[in-house]
Amino acid sequence: MARTNDLSGKVALVTGAARGLGRAYCLRLAELGADVGVIDIDLKSYNQFEGEKKLLTADTTMDECRALGVKSAGAEADITNKDQVFAAVKKIEDELGPIDILVCNAGGGMGAPDGNKAAHLNWDHFHGVVERNFFGTVYTCSAVVPGMMERGYGKVINVISVAALAANSDGSYSHYASSKAAIRQYTIALAQEAGRYNVTCNCICPGFIATGRLVENYKKAGEETFLRNIAMKRFGTTEDCANVIEFLASDLSSYVNGSVVEVTGGTLNRMLMNE
Repeated sequence: MARTNDLSGKVALVTGAARGLGRAYCLRLAELGADVGVIDIDLKSYNQFEGEKKLLTADTTMDECRALGVKSAGAEADITNKDQVFAAVKKIEDELGPIDILVCNAGGGMGAPDGNKAAHLNWDHFHGVVERNFFGTVYTCSAVVPGMMERGYGKVINVISVAALAANSDGSYSHYASSKAAIRQYTIALAQEAGRYNVTCNCICPGFIATGRLVENYKKAGEETFLRNIAMKRFGTTEDCANVIEFLASDLSSYVNGSVVEVTGGTLNRMLMNE
């Protein structure tokens, strides 16, 4: 039987999807026919960034998905709170049905990009980032994957970062890098447990992506600081990442499990910082 990227009849859930990459993932999944659930700490968080706000074509990501002809539901939750995560997942499933596709996208860093060096961590930043990135991913997978295993089908895509694969040359932002590397190892373990039940678990690894929020940060810091690490000499786009989500969420990747797919434009193995 021919493999297809048609997701009609499937239910997808994306965390951290009120703006940025998460929003792009939702729209791509909706375009492919999936009903889409959205979890975010603030379903209108795009209002915090002018670059994100101007991209919206409706009041929320859910409304944008509905405009594409699919069902969509949203729930607000702090992903560092296990009970809130489980409650949000239940709300989405009550409205849309059992989840077939999970994209754990919510997360982020804290502090200055040249701070939090490995031996000189800000402990508030460290705990905040590890809880948001690693704990949040584990909580969400724990709320969703057992149901996938019971039903004998599922696609799990956990979002890491090029920071999980290569250290900054000055040891900076180690709290973020370590939390994303932990997600990678957790996903490998999850793939082993869930694979026999026809549930695949993989990571997408974005590099320097020009989202509506980050493009301004790149300009402020000096674009060449980042571009010198990228073989293709351009920033990635949300579409570049959504293309890989399409692959990993569909039957096109039916035998891909426990893998990391880089979307980095050929970022060098050694990340140059302040040199």
